[in-house]
Amino acid sequence: MNTFDTYPLRPFVKETIQELAFTQPTPIQDAVIPVMLKGKDVIGISQTGTGKTHAFLIPIMNQIQTGKDKVQAVITAPTRELASQIYEQVKIFMKHQPALRASLLIGGKDRQKTIAQLSTQPHIVVGTPGRIRDLALDEQALHITTADILVIDEADMTIDLGYIEDIDAVAGKMKDDLQMAVFSATIPQKIRPFLKKYMHQPQTIEIESKKVTNDHIEHILIWTRHRDRYEVLQELTALIDPYLCLIFCNTRTQASEIAHRFYDAGMKVGEIHGDLEPRERRAMMRRIKQFDYQYVVATDIAARGIDIDGVSHIINLGFPKELDFYIHRSGRTGRGKYTGICYSLYDTSDEKMVAQLEKKGIQFKNMEIRNGQLVDLGAREKRKARKKQPTALEMEIQKIVKKPTKVKPGYRKKRKQQIEALVRKQKRQIIQQDIRRQKKERARQAQIEKRRMNGE
Repeated sequence: MNTFDTYPLRPFVKETIQELAFTQPTPIQDAVIPVMLKGKDVIGISQTGTGKTHAFLIPIMNQIQTGKDKVQAVITAPTRELASQIYEQVKIFMKHQPALRASLLIGGKDRQKTIAQLSTQPHIVVGTPGRIRDLALDEQALHITTADILVIDEADMTIDLGYIEDIDAVAGKMKDDLQMAVFSATIPQKIRPFLKKYMHQPQTIEIESKKVTNDHIEHILIWTRHRDRYEVLQELTALIDPYLCLIFCNTRTQASEIAHRFYDAGMKVGEIHGDLEPRERRAMMRRIKQFDYQYVVATDIAARGIDIDGVSHIINLGFPKELDFYIHRSGRTGRGKYTGICYSLYDTSDEKMVAQLEKKGIQFKNMEIRNGQLVDLGAREKRKARKKQPTALEMEIQKIVKKPTKVKPGYRKKRKQQIEALVRKQKRQIIQQDIRRQKKERARQAQIEKRRMNGE
């Protein structure tokens, strides 16, 4: 493994690395930095939290010429939060190089003010694809044709959110010899034609994670027995005392509803989802980072687009539709030297997802809440493997439906169907008998009440 001293970096870049307390490059940084310093195209594939941001920021900063008043690098991110996080890291480099100019171009900011600020072009642009396209192509306030480098961060999420057309429009206006770097946890099939169109013999660097989640995270299944999940959630939150807990929901509506229920119950709760206005989201993130809340209800945008320190617990109100989203959700806790717990409420409808995650190497502890306590249910397979025992009624009917003396193909299935039909018939008769008995009992009670009223 190389050290940062191995690379031919400028003094202010080295000073920034020292301030960040980076001692050794991560695997993705060690593989990407030398390639980007040579001006080659890169496709970097690695999981969130592996150091991708500085894998492209360090070589970009090293190549910026502050004496030239023009845009030299454009960095796109699919969400405002991700773009803001990258920009915060750029600002650390700017402390050590005051002549360096950078602009954050995202929605939710004053449009005319942003256009006015672009009267002096920044060296580095960080922003969302839609806003960059708007300012560069529609308003023509941002001059991207001078840029030497284009970075597309979180490419898979960019595709999922439908920004590929914006990226295509932006890249189409840039230099033919543009250096491009694309980073993602996965490379979806939808983006491959785009990569082929704009990239020149890119070097693909894939850093495989040895484990889907780190050893600091405990994964716990909470068996709901098909009860209302909010009731189970209430019981669970009564048993834990988190430093900060993220509660993940699959829809914005559900997230908003849970947040309001918590608030009405007097709990300190924040919410992050797509229904919040930009100003509300910024205010909410500020309060979350100030630890004003003990609970934050969120949709999956928080798992991919927001970096929140101090998360001690995760609760999944339901499993996400995408397998990787569970990895992203659980990865919000157990960071650095700290431990974390990821609870997931589940029932039989989630069995397939749980089995797939177990194949990936995640070890779940199977538990249930009983009488205000978490009870270990043992191996999940025990419940699945338990053979259903026939009822007394079924056993009696099995005696009636004799096995045929001459066995024909499919006799077992036919006999089973006969038994099931008789069981259903007997159950209907029993229910009808119970109904008649209840009617007679009600009539008898009515007669007794009538006599009592008449003083008999």
